[in-house]
Amino acid sequence: MPPHPTPLTAIVVSHDSADALPACLAALAREGVPAIVVDNASRDGSVAVAEAHGARVIAHPRNEGYGRANNIGVRAAEGARHVLILNPDLVLQPGAAAALLAAAQAWSDAGLLAPRIHEPDGRFFYQPRSLLAPYLTNPKGRRDLPEGDACAPFLSGACLMIERALFLDLGGFDENIFLFYEDDDLCRRVADAGRALVHVHGAVALHGRGRSSAPAPGRVFRTRWHQAWSRAYVSRKYGLPDPSPGMLATNAPKAALAALAFRRSGLERYGGSAAGALAALRGQSALAREGLAP
Repeated sequence: MPPHPTPLTAIVVSHDSADALPACLAALAREGVPAIVVDNASRDGSVAVAEAHGARVIAHPRNEGYGRANNIGVRAAEGARHVLILNPDLVLQPGAAAALLAAAQAWSDAGLLAPRIHEPDGRFFYQPRSLLAPYLTNPKGRRDLPEGDACAPFLSGACLMIERALFLDLGGFDENIFLFYEDDDLCRRVADAGRALVHVHGAVALHGRGRSSAPAPGRVFRTRWHQAWSRAYVSRKYGLPDPSPGMLATNAPKAALAALAFRRSGLERYGGSAAGALAALRGQSALAREGLAP
């Protein structure tokens, strides 16, 4: 146990995130929140940037995936009562950390808490439904934005605060998922444990959506592969209809047309989705694709 326990430690998973990390880590430092950066084999100097901004760095020689890397970071945050899991392109605004901790005190049944996340276009993120939230049905996705603290069917993994002990008791993020839907899955398990998901309106953060990692060849295909695979995985995990056949039927023809038209962007996008759906149908794992399966 560290000699000086802290009420809150931030966990930031980086992967080619050198451009985004300075603003993220500077905001955490301003809020008095120590940070652990878990680096997933960045090639752009992310480790050096994180160290220069005073973060403790855990550097991996390979990409461990988002959930696995966060689990490693949370386990390393000994002495922290709460952990703040946030993307490197997420910038807390003044007072946000204190507002989250105050909300945790005010709402004793809260399991997960998230700030009011403003997107680059100025809107704030609030998802009115979730694939894995049958306990809060909103079939048409009606979006009535809260004007204060509110329970939510889903909180974005872009920024989440949770008691470290609760996170570990629940097993952390599902490590079978390499990327995507790990936040939906955690929200579902927190809710199933009888704890609330709380949107904290007075805590504000800016999200540079899509800026967590620098662009790279093949990244769109890989991203779409994991989106399709992970959606199929969590659907099956909770007894929901398997979306893989529909995703394959929708995306395979679009990928073929993109190939015929020599449109690389379309081929990566639709081909990635079709390939991920097909892999799920065949029982292949995301970890095996990434060379992480035992």
